[in-house]
Amino acid sequence: MSTRIKFGTSGWRAIIADEFTYANVRLATEAIGAWVRRRSPSPALLVGYDTRFASEHFGREVARVLSSQNIRVKLCSQAVPTPAVSWTVIAQKLDGAINITASHNPGEYNGLKFSTSDGAPALPEVTSEIEREIELLQASNWVFTAKPHDELIESVDIGTPYLRDLATKVDLKKIRAANLSIGYDALHGSGAGYLDRILQESGIPAMVLHTNRDVYFGGHHPEPADEQLGELRLVMKKNWLKLGLATDGDADRFGVLDEGGEFIYPNELIALLVDYLVESRGWTGGVARTVATTHLVDRVAKLHSLELLETPVGFKYIGEYIKDGRILLGGEESAGLSIQGHIPEKDGILANLLIAEMAASRGKSLKNQLIGLFSRVGAVYNRRLNIRLDPAISELVRRKIAADVHEFHGRRVVEQNRVDGLKLIFEDGSWVLMRPSGTEPVVRFYAESTSTADLEKLLEYGRQWITEA
Repeated sequence: MSTRIKFGTSGWRAIIADEFTYANVRLATEAIGAWVRRRSPSPALLVGYDTRFASEHFGREVARVLSSQNIRVKLCSQAVPTPAVSWTVIAQKLDGAINITASHNPGEYNGLKFSTSDGAPALPEVTSEIEREIELLQASNWVFTAKPHDELIESVDIGTPYLRDLATKVDLKKIRAANLSIGYDALHGSGAGYLDRILQESGIPAMVLHTNRDVYFGGHHPEPADEQLGELRLVMKKNWLKLGLATDGDADRFGVLDEGGEFIYPNELIALLVDYLVESRGWTGGVARTVATTHLVDRVAKLHSLELLETPVGFKYIGEYIKDGRILLGGEESAGLSIQGHIPEKDGILANLLIAEMAASRGKSLKNQLIGLFSRVGAVYNRRLNIRLDPAISELVRRKIAADVHEFHGRRVVEQNRVDGLKLIFEDGSWVLMRPSGTEPVVRFYAESTSTADLEKLLEYGRQWITEA
C-alpha cells in the first residue's frame, strides 16, 4: 500500500525509515518539480536541510531529482535555518525552495517543506495540487530512473547575506551597549552558527549551549518550550545571566527565559513586541495573529489604534499579510513571528534578537515589562493542552467539535468561531478553542482568561469535555 504523503500546517512530516524514505522523498520532489516546471520555463530552486539524521543525504537526493527535470538547483553546503531559506528565495528571485526539516518534532521524524517563489510556505491550494500529482505518480507505479544532471547543482552558503540583512532590522548596538548577560541554546538545531554568530560578530558576549550536531537532540524534542530548557535555566542561574534565548530544530521558533530562568510565553512576548515596535519605531499598520493566539494582542492593537487581523493556524496565512505590507508584526502562540519588510515565514533568530533589543532598550526584566503592559490593557493569561486520544474516540471528538455548542460548563457562549476548529467565546471575553490534529490522534485545547485561577478551571473543563466524548 502506498504511503499517503500529506502536507500539514508546515509541510510533510513522517518517521524516518517508516514513511520518510528516499523513495517517498524522490516521489514528493518529482511532484513539486512538475508543479514548478508548469509555471516557469527555466526554474531554479534552493534546497536546504536541518541537522537531523541523514538530512544532508535526503537534501542531495532532492537536488538529483530536480536536476533530472532540468531544474537548476542551489544546494546548501551545510544545515540551514528555515528563515534563511525563505530570505534567500526572495533575495535571489528563485522559483521556490525544498527544505528537509521536521522543525521541532522529535528526532525520529524528518520532513519536507516546500516554499513558493515569494519565500512563503506553500498555501493549501498549492500543496493540494502537489498531493494530487503524487497520487498520480503512485498510481502509475513511478520509480526514479531519470538521469540527474550534476552540472545543474551548485553548492551555496546562504548564511552571510541573511545575517547581514538581519543586522539592518535589529539594533545590535543597543543590545551591545546595554551589557546584557545572555545565554543561547541552539538545542542541537540549525540555529547554531547563526544566532550565536551574529551576536559574536556584533561584539555581544553570550554563553552558548548545544551548537553541536546531535541527531537525538540530547534525548529531548528540539522545541524551545519551558520543559526543554532546563539546562539553559541552570546555566543562567549559575552565571547570573539576565536573558536566555533558544531556537528550535530549524530555528523558525523562539523560546525565552527571563531573569532567574523564568519562562515567558510566546503569547506574552508577541504582545510585548507589538507594543515595543510601535513605541520605539513609530510603526503603524495592522497586527495579525492566529485564532489560537492570545487576545492580549488585540488589546495592544486597540491601545495603539492598529487593525487586528485573525487567521487560521499556520504561519502561511500570516505570511500573506506580511507580503502585502499590511501588518507591522504577525505572530502565533506556537512561537512564530515575523515583521514588516522581512520574510513571510517564521523567524526565531529575528524574534530572539528583537526580544534582546527590547530588553536592552527598556532596561527592565521581561516580567516587569509584562506587568507594566497588564497595568495599561488588563491582565490576560493563555495556555494550551495537547490531549492525546484513544483512536477509538477520535472520531467522536471530531463530531463533538463539529456540533453547535451554546453552553460550556455553565458558561454562556456568545460567539462560536470556526476559523480553525471550534472557538467558544464567553460573556466576559474569556475563551476556549479545540482543534483536532490533522496528523495524529491529538486534540489541541487552548484557553484564555483574565485570572490564572479561572484559566486553570477552563483547562480542566476542557480536558473533561474532550476525554468524556
